[in-house]
Amino acid sequence: MKRRASSIAIAALLLASCGGGGGGGGTATPAPGPPTPGQTPLYTAPAQVALTTADVERIVAQGVAEAQARGRPGIFAVVDRVGNVLAVFTMAGANTTLSVPASPSGVNHDLQGRIVPMAAAAGAIAKAITGAYLSSGGNAFSTRTASQIVQQHFPPSTAAAGLESGPLFGVQFSQLPCSDLAARFGAVGPGALIGPKRSPLGLSADPGGFPLYKNGVVVGGIGVMADGVYGFDPEIQDVDQVAEEAIALAASQGFAAADDIRADRITVDGTSLRFSDATLASLQSNPANAPAFGTLAGALTPVNGYYAGGAVLAGTPYGSEASGIRAATPVEFANPDAFILTDGAGANRYPIIGGTDAGTPLTAAEVRAILEEAFKIMSAARAQIRRPLDSRAQVTISVVDTNGRALGIVRSPDAPIFGTDVSLQKARTAAFFSAAFAGAELLANPNPDVQANVPRARAFLGDPAALTGRNAFSDRAIGNISRPYFPDGELGRPPGPFSRPVAEFNPFSTGLQSALILDNVLTHIGFILMSNPDTPQQCTAGPSGPRLANGIQIFPGSVPIYRGNTLVGGIGVSGDGIDQDDMISFLGLHNGGLRLGTLGNAPTAIRSDQIVVPVTGSSGVRLRWVGCPFNPFLGSNEQNVCQGK
Repeated sequence: MKRRASSIAIAALLLASCGGGGGGGGTATPAPGPPTPGQTPLYTAPAQVALTTADVERIVAQGVAEAQARGRPGIFAVVDRVGNVLAVFTMAGANTTLSVPASPSGVNHDLQGRIVPMAAAAGAIAKAITGAYLSSGGNAFSTRTASQIVQQHFPPSTAAAGLESGPLFGVQFSQLPCSDLAARFGAVGPGALIGPKRSPLGLSADPGGFPLYKNGVVVGGIGVMADGVYGFDPEIQDVDQVAEEAIALAASQGFAAADDIRADRITVDGTSLRFSDATLASLQSNPANAPAFGTLAGALTPVNGYYAGGAVLAGTPYGSEASGIRAATPVEFANPDAFILTDGAGANRYPIIGGTDAGTPLTAAEVRAILEEAFKIMSAARAQIRRPLDSRAQVTISVVDTNGRALGIVRSPDAPIFGTDVSLQKARTAAFFSAAFAGAELLANPNPDVQANVPRARAFLGDPAALTGRNAFSDRAIGNISRPYFPDGELGRPPGPFSRPVAEFNPFSTGLQSALILDNVLTHIGFILMSNPDTPQQCTAGPSGPRLANGIQIFPGSVPIYRGNTLVGGIGVSGDGIDQDDMISFLGLHNGGLRLGTLGNAPTAIRSDQIVVPVTGSSGVRLRWVGCPFNPFLGSNEQNVCQGK
């Protein structure tokens, strides 16, 4: 039975901006939280299971059988949950080209319109990583799901014109090959299998990537390239017949997500997400009858920087020391549900430390308090994207100083992996754009395309002093001015200053976000294909490089941290619904400030929701600060939880 297209007639729920202006009977009392650290855990950690070499061989063989039945030889990549590449298999006669769609107008920027021979394996790896990283024990998302949530309208369709952009608009430019958080293939010793690993092309919106599960635990992902086109689906009203997706679906059998947690059982703003247009009924082979791996026509293919070839590997169990993500010890983080990133040899990669900037930087005690309070808010919050309904939210939380230095990262046991890198991106984005040096450092970037964003933003905001620290910017506000329409989704309106015009926009070129990291991605492709020097672990050139070392992010989930009127850092949250991410960062910082009495959110007078942008035909449009769920806490009827804080 073919899945019906998602309904496009949706009514957007307008959430009050939570920031300056007060009103609504807000109080200074902390939001409700779970039991204090040290009591019974509230979450169940995933079982430590992993793909075996026999599992990987079976997955590839099932996909090859479907590809043979369709006469569409392909390239297969299998990864474990933390992104280790376990196999790359190229069928005889497979199309090895990777072709990126051009912009609608044909005026291309960044990655648009590029045709790269021999790069299809990189696309397959990116698809596999996307399936693994976007999924958890409570939600299964595919690359088709990713396509739905990153475009300029949600859901993407000609009939959806006038609706706002996807909730994870911009997430494709995360897990980048230049990220300083992402681990790299090639390590030896105890750190060989640590994750999260990087992706050669960030996250993928090209159908043909699925998560893989064993006993209800996400253990990896499968990605397939067969047509040479690394694209996305701009029209959700039809049901596509994409060979790559059917081949990947066949490959996943026996390791498929349970129906109840698939994306098509999860809604956002009243719209069902999409998991797969391919169905079991549409398969042209029987996965149960797949040939033995050793008889397949093709070969394991080395990919420089990702996979040595020669042998199929077994995955590492998520939650083990070797995986790079494990439960925290009480000394590392007191809450019994906390997980941290580790170096594979027992050490926390991001231990809680004090700030490195001048003046009165964040202390380690302040960082710990912010992380603990944000963790409490997460633990009390109702999840948006997890099944069953009324599950607790699960996210990753990062705190940085104004230099972009990570001062601590903590996550819940089953938070999606993608949120680890993204939470750090978000924290850095809020801190950077709120700082006095933001405009000057962007103007000093060696790329003129990056430099042009500063005068454009100042003209757009009607403020020649914009980006000099006069205003505090949340990630939601930066997202407001990073969309191809302002206000978001309104046809006929100009783009935000950090966005491409809509005629030159697609998910491969968002504007400032993509321009900042273009040279890194191109350098990395040269490394993969020609063994040129690799991109450094710093995604931004110029003086802002260390501050934005894994790129910027342009969907909600972060706020800057202030000590009185002085910017001292940022907090970023990612892994659940964007309003949940916003709330956890905002209230976590608010409650941390109440607990300490030394810091908190930005003064209301300088928050981004005090900026009114001139818009033709109106009295102006106010930027946002954060948007919080209306009634978000399990076991509580409290509403408007961010109002007045």
